[in-house]
Amino acid sequence: MIREISAKTIQEAVTELCIKANLFLPQDLEKRIETCSKCEKSPVGKNVFDDILNNIKVAKQESLPICQDTGMAVVFVELGQDVHIIDGDFEQAINDGVADGYINGKLRCSIVGDPLERVNTKNNTPAVIHLKIVAGDKIKIMVAPKGFGSENMSALKMMTPSVTQEEIVDFVVDTISRAGSNPCPPIVIGVGIGGDFEKCAYLAKKALCRSVEIRNPKPLYAQLEQKMLDKINKLGIGPQGFGGTQTCLAVNIEQAPTHIAGLPVSVNVGCHVTRHASKII
Repeated sequence: MIREISAKTIQEAVTELCIKANLFLPQDLEKRIETCSKCEKSPVGKNVFDDILNNIKVAKQESLPICQDTGMAVVFVELGQDVHIIDGDFEQAINDGVADGYINGKLRCSIVGDPLERVNTKNNTPAVIHLKIVAGDKIKIMVAPKGFGSENMSALKMMTPSVTQEEIVDFVVDTISRAGSNPCPPIVIGVGIGGDFEKCAYLAKKALCRSVEIRNPKPLYAQLEQKMLDKINKLGIGPQGFGGTQTCLAVNIEQAPTHIAGLPVSVNVGCHVTRHASKII
């Protein structure tokens, strides 16, 4: 049976999620930051962690953004195939929701309409929309605002099947080494392995939205996640680049089938404010 959902309902959900994601850090990530703060060996690093945790607390209490860079709105949608959207256009509803969330939520608008002309759109649209058609009559929407201090440190490499697992680990670790303090560590790392050029990048971005408490279900990739995490933390970059033992909070890997001649690997860097909020309609 077809279920009708109004475009207005979608718009309202996106508005709510834009504001929520910018004000409240996911509980699993906040908990991980608290845990890592206790593990930090550097006195300066511990002080930075105290500031980060206090910032998270104040953002909640005062209804203020956790970070002044309220990001580019990345929206992941799982659309049930038994849903019929009425009263408007689906994509327009999402962008209207982003505009409402950023303007009425008093969030910084950071999007320019053309990459070279650089004119601000003044409502943080258009959003980056990833749509997946799934079974059922519901819509799951996840809004993941992405700041660009961390996004700019991301990388993708078209490797070949001859590379070793160690070379893949080294590519990820080298990417973070070169990033240094720029992505506002402690960071979360999303790694995509497989697919093609654009699928690989999508996997890395989606990986950032996975709970830091959940490891990849395949032992091979779970082991790689741990190996990358350990090596990154041995770089000594530390919280906000002041040195320390806790540079990275988690490494999440997502993988996909790929071509026999390829092995693309991408790294999407998330700062300690790796935000996302979701809702099911």
